Amino acid sequence: MSETTSTREEKKPPLNGRRALPANNSNDEENEVPEVDPFGLIPRGFNPKDYLRVVDIYMFKDPHEINKQQHHTDKYYNPKLIVRRGQPFQIQIDFNRPYRPETDQFWLEYLMGRYPQQNKGTYIPIIVGNVLKPGEWGAKIIHRENNSIRLSIMSSATCIIGKFRLYVAVWTPFAILRTRRNPATDTYILFNPWCQKDAVYLDDEKEREEYVLNDVGIVFHGNVEDVKSRSWSYGQFEENILDACLFLMDKAELELSGRGNPIKICRVASAVINSRDDNGVIAGSWNNSYDYGVAPSAWTGSVDILLEYYSSKQPVRYGQCWVFAGVFNTFLRCLGIPARLITNYSSAHDNNANLRLDFFLDEEGKVDTKLTKDSVWNYHCWNEAWMTRPDLPVGFGGWQVVDGTPQETSDGMYRCGPASVQAIKHGHVCFQFDAPFVYAEVNSDIVFSRMEKNGTQVIEKIDTTHIGQLIVTKEVGGDGMVEITEEYKFREGSDEERLALETAVMYGVKKQTTRDTTYQPQTDIDMDFQVQKAVLGNDFKVTITFRNRSHNSYTATTYLSGNIVFYTGVPKSEFKKHSFSAKLEPSSSSSFDVVIKSSEYMSDLLEQASFHFFVTARINETGKILAMQKATILEIPTLRIKTKGELVAGKEMSVIVEFTNPLKQTLENVTLRLEGPGVLRTIKKEFRSIPMNSTLTWEVKCIPMRPGLRKLIASLNCDALRHVYGELNVQIQKP
Repeated sequence: MSETTSTREEKKPPLNGRRALPANNSNDEENEVPEVDPFGLIPRGFNPKDYLRVVDIYMFKDPHEINKQQHHTDKYYNPKLIVRRGQPFQIQIDFNRPYRPETDQFWLEYLMGRYPQQNKGTYIPIIVGNVLKPGEWGAKIIHRENNSIRLSIMSSATCIIGKFRLYVAVWTPFAILRTRRNPATDTYILFNPWCQKDAVYLDDEKEREEYVLNDVGIVFHGNVEDVKSRSWSYGQFEENILDACLFLMDKAELELSGRGNPIKICRVASAVINSRDDNGVIAGSWNNSYDYGVAPSAWTGSVDILLEYYSSKQPVRYGQCWVFAGVFNTFLRCLGIPARLITNYSSAHDNNANLRLDFFLDEEGKVDTKLTKDSVWNYHCWNEAWMTRPDLPVGFGGWQVVDGTPQETSDGMYRCGPASVQAIKHGHVCFQFDAPFVYAEVNSDIVFSRMEKNGTQVIEKIDTTHIGQLIVTKEVGGDGMVEITEEYKFREGSDEERLALETAVMYGVKKQTTRDTTYQPQTDIDMDFQVQKAVLGNDFKVTITFRNRSHNSYTATTYLSGNIVFYTGVPKSEFKKHSFSAKLEPSSSSSFDVVIKSSEYMSDLLEQASFHFFVTARINETGKILAMQKATILEIPTLRIKTKGELVAGKEMSVIVEFTNPLKQTLENVTLRLEGPGVLRTIKKEFRSIPMNSTLTWEVKCIPMRPGLRKLIASLNCDALRHVYGELNVQIQKP
């Protein structure tokens, strides 16, 4: 911070034999800049007022003025000037008399941090010239009138991202005279996807509108058989969010000089988004108890989380993968890096990175939970950020995977990425960062194996298609889903897929061979099972179907195990065990129903109402085992949202949220949350209880600020019921 003369002696940085200056990694700290910088002794008659003097600087910083309009920053709820790098912006300087170019000499100085240095890009002097070169720092006068001049200033397309302090310096024969420190002239410079010279340049206007300027998005969750979606408010333009995002880079101690590089920013951000090992933004919790915090399913967007962290500097409790990804997406879009949220269904969390998930069965064909350590997440969310990769060979730029969810350490910290999607698809996992981990998440095989009494391992089934079978994101310009599986992997079984796998193995992804184990599956019988779609609190059935393609009769001892699982695939409890003997006639199909009663699962149910069924069948005549596993989720009731009154910016309107309790029990300690970027800030309300079959109504009055298509998002949360959402698109008219 700026120091007064009396304390200057005490404030000297401690001596450090390794570097002349301490690390410059805080955008918030400042140095003291002298208003009069003498060249030597100043003669007695020298009066600074005799020379050209700056009276005022006008920044054109209002949302409707030229700078924020041209730089696509008019949506930021921030009174200061915000521009994008590599593109000209304008300011006006008022002097005490007309400016005379023949004799008067002045220049601009942009400073960042406590130890500004020109070679680090944290001190930028700009001489006024006659031409602006694209993508390089410069300034030229475009208009002169009376005592005022208007300047067009070009910033470098590679300059640092953050908040700069602006000074105007005037040359006199005896000293340099500078303007006083004025926070109103601070200038934020962001990444520029509209500028061809910027590392994050994206050439499609519709995609820029979506991946940089859209402040709400969709999170796809559920599972492959039953894709569900919910809205998430990114809120990257809301008040104080830009400062909170810049603070994250300070928190991660990223040197200011590295902040023009999107690769570095993504790498440090993927570590600071989670609280493991650096006291970052969100503390993860996957154990279904969320004391002293907010359940991950209750959040409706990123704004509350970032603002709480910015003020408390302590991790916000609690998050799971979509919360980490939602907040990361806000961070990236806020700084101007195009970003999108990705969901990978049936995502492998492979504990020993060998491209296979091992499920161990006991002698009866049941899964042995003590031996089985790997898990299949029903879904896992991460982000993609768009940028060039000059650190990799040509062709690996574009979308990069970054993941803030703490799963494994990378270079000693819980972080992941950026990893080139193109490199993952082609198996070039040697390129930094963390490509082998992401490759395994979308490409592992599931191996069911059984230990014989003599210690040999018998493989009963290998499932090569279950993992990463569906990878999706939100469509551009709408709320629909678009499948992007083909961007991560070639078609299952194609020659290209085989080649990509061989490439990945060549570059060191461990692929355990199955040569040392015997694997001879039963090929003349097919087994499948279907789980009936059901609403939470109702009974449903599981139908197991056998198809006997041979001319022999078989009997199958069949075992069904139903587990309540976390969405990460980790079981909490087995709630259903059922075994029966099935007679399989030659050349025919037969089906068997197993009924699941609500009383069997309701008491243990976890928040995403997620079940995992294993069905194993031993063919008695041959001793072979058929095995299959599937995840399923129940339908969870939704919130209804409606509006009352005129939907006009600046006028009061009402939002009404309704919910009917569908369960055969009273819901207790219920929290409702409602938010809508540009319409209302997040509001919470607690309800003591909602009896069964009764309806709750909550009315909120608000004054929408911004016209246009807006989204209202609500969530309901209590111990017995989570992941209850509702949303409504509203068109706010201009006044």
